[in-house]
Amino acid sequence: MLSIIILIGLSIIAYVFTDELIPKLSELFIKAGIYGIDLCKTSKERIPEAVGVVSGCVFLVTSFLFIPIVFGSSLMNREHFPHNEFAELLAALLSICCMLLLGFADDVLDLRWRYKLILPTVASLPLLVVYYVNFNSTTFIVPIPLRQYLGASVNIGFLYYIYMGMLAVFCTNAINILAGINGLEVGQSVIIAISIIVFDVIELRGDQYKAHCFSLHIMIPYLATTLALLKHNWYPSKVFVGDTFCYVSGMTFAVVGILSHFM
Repeated sequence: MLSIIILIGLSIIAYVFTDELIPKLSELFIKAGIYGIDLCKTSKERIPEAVGVVSGCVFLVTSFLFIPIVFGSSLMNREHFPHNEFAELLAALLSICCMLLLGFADDVLDLRWRYKLILPTVASLPLLVVYYVNFNSTTFIVPIPLRQYLGASVNIGFLYYIYMGMLAVFCTNAINILAGINGLEVGQSVIIAISIIVFDVIELRGDQYKAHCFSLHIMIPYLATTLALLKHNWYPSKVFVGDTFCYVSGMTFAVVGILSHFM
């Protein structure tokens, strides 16, 4: 629980840092030609685009700084070091980091839609490998009305990994599909993040304590940096978040859903 309190403190600092950093870097995006025109306004003012890379970077840096805190008590005890949990966190951050890079590349190069289906799948590979090594559970619970036909559970084997890869594609594009209205992409991400955090807090005393702690370790700094981004993206928006934010948000939700066993 102490680690969660420290993480909240780090996340507050991350919020302030993101809030201060976005206005200072906005002009750099415009000078680099990464900007758009807001069709929701009558003016033709140039709005910096792909600013989601700023909140994404601060989110990742905060998560990196938190690693020695959450595993600090185990670093000197190699015999009982939680290698599985450590690998999960690193794989989660690696997948999110990949989406940050690929999302920014999409904003700069304006990739075609067919590539937007491939990129999340590639970025989810570290996640799927760790899931295979640590869990390799490919069984899902059958809904009660169908149990008389299929039984209580069904093992679908390799198809489960295809499903998880497709989940990453769905999450990223589900955020991206709502682009075009000030604050909508970031606003829905904030609501989803808050709902996950509330669920985690409620379930902290349950049997899946570690899974919900892992979820909180990801979602708390994500929510803090996203709130700072929402402040500048709310109507009338001063910045556009770009595909970078959509990719990072989608992969963050996919990571939490897969490794925290919410599916």
